[in-house]
Amino acid sequence: MKIDQFPETIRPHLIPKPGGELIYRCLGCQAEHSIESLLYTCPDCGQVLLIHDRRFDRLKALSGETWQQILDYRRMLKIPALKGIYRYHEFIGPVIPLDSVVYLGEGHTPVVEANTVLQEKAGMRFFYKNDGQNPSASFKDRGMASALSYIHFLIQEGIIDEVLSICASTGDTSAAAALYAAYLKPDIKSAVLLPHRKVTPQQLSQPLGSGADVFEIPGVFDDCMKVVEALADGYNVALLNSKNAWRILGQESYSYEIAQDFDYAMADKVVVVPIGNAGNITAVMNGFLKFFDVGIIDALPKIVGVQSEHANPVYHYYSQPADGGRHFVPMTVKPSVAQAAMIGNPVSMPRVIHLVDRYNRVAGEPRVFFAQVTEQAIMDWQLTANRNGHIACTHGGESLAGLEEALKNGWVNAKETAIIDSTAHALKFSGFQDMYFQDSFPEGFAVQPKPALVNQPRYVCPAHLKRVPEPGKPMAKEDFATFVEAVAGQIAGDLGLKKR
Repeated sequence: MKIDQFPETIRPHLIPKPGGELIYRCLGCQAEHSIESLLYTCPDCGQVLLIHDRRFDRLKALSGETWQQILDYRRMLKIPALKGIYRYHEFIGPVIPLDSVVYLGEGHTPVVEANTVLQEKAGMRFFYKNDGQNPSASFKDRGMASALSYIHFLIQEGIIDEVLSICASTGDTSAAAALYAAYLKPDIKSAVLLPHRKVTPQQLSQPLGSGADVFEIPGVFDDCMKVVEALADGYNVALLNSKNAWRILGQESYSYEIAQDFDYAMADKVVVVPIGNAGNITAVMNGFLKFFDVGIIDALPKIVGVQSEHANPVYHYYSQPADGGRHFVPMTVKPSVAQAAMIGNPVSMPRVIHLVDRYNRVAGEPRVFFAQVTEQAIMDWQLTANRNGHIACTHGGESLAGLEEALKNGWVNAKETAIIDSTAHALKFSGFQDMYFQDSFPEGFAVQPKPALVNQPRYVCPAHLKRVPEPGKPMAKEDFATFVEAVAGQIAGDLGLKKR
């Protein structure tokens, strides 16, 4: 639709102009710093930062209902910069002009209701939000669109130039960072650090294909992160891990989309997300809080964060009594099929603690919960979901296993509706499916295949056939007819088919 076809009351607000006053605010000492510098931790105390809009209250000049109309009408515009996460420009990056926005097709991923069979197995109505349908096939594109749009803006303003972006990754972050940096060449170059042989081949191929400098080092993600932090502290590089507060802003779009897709009715909703470096659950909480503060939603949904028992430092923190003084303890992770969440010392943990407290306080009751699940449950639920029409990754299996735990613990009930996060495309983690089907998991994973979920190809070549097709060797018509009839008959027998 064109602007003159929209209601007159909405037209002035449809195409956002730069506004707001964004600053970095430290979660430790509360110091505020200019966003003109690429900061990742507080220069005064070293704590992590969140981006705060000093003029956020200006958004309250419009009613929540008016904002709903603006966002709903805005989805009909054909302006590329407003097709992705910046549909929510005023809430994500209001200082960024639209001509600085990098849009590669990210955001607005499908929300697919589970079929009757799967809902009955899970015990309640739920939807998968499949973030594997982002450009680099994971939710990380949301944060990269935000971080790289801001860097692009700084380059256009002449504030910085010749940027080298760098990140540590378990796979998805590197793919997204390399893709968005490649789009902005030659102004931005990309380097990524990966734990050696702890990233799937599919994930490794992505930054290589985007032309990034890829470095593999011994250890796990946490070790890569320490090296990247040293590079960010000592050299002129742009850090693109979730320590980057702009990444968190972009990932808030996940919560905005859920609110909009469910007509802003959040009172009976449950959002389930896996936790790795804890940036995503941070963003989801912050996004819903912003929409609630402005009146776009009138209730905060429940949020369930899920971790594998092989990498569960956040779960352990919240398992401690609230009145006993919780203490966060980093852990040494074990091998996990939820490989992207195999993180023992999440950099966003201070943000999680801050926002969980605020979220529950604003809601007036506990609305954020933390579950741990087994590796077995992750694989079993992933395969069960995909056997019922989804393309869930192992982290989507982790989320569904977490919903099962939430029901068992009474945190949610069958009258509510859940939105389950599948953070990446199933093909990124297809190697774990292969291990399951071939019963080849190394002992450390603690996964035993269930026969009902195992699926393997069957080779059909009836033994009595004297001739079968071979490349470059055409068969005689009669021999080929005999081959087709024999193979079709064997397949029909295996499938229990009856002749017409």
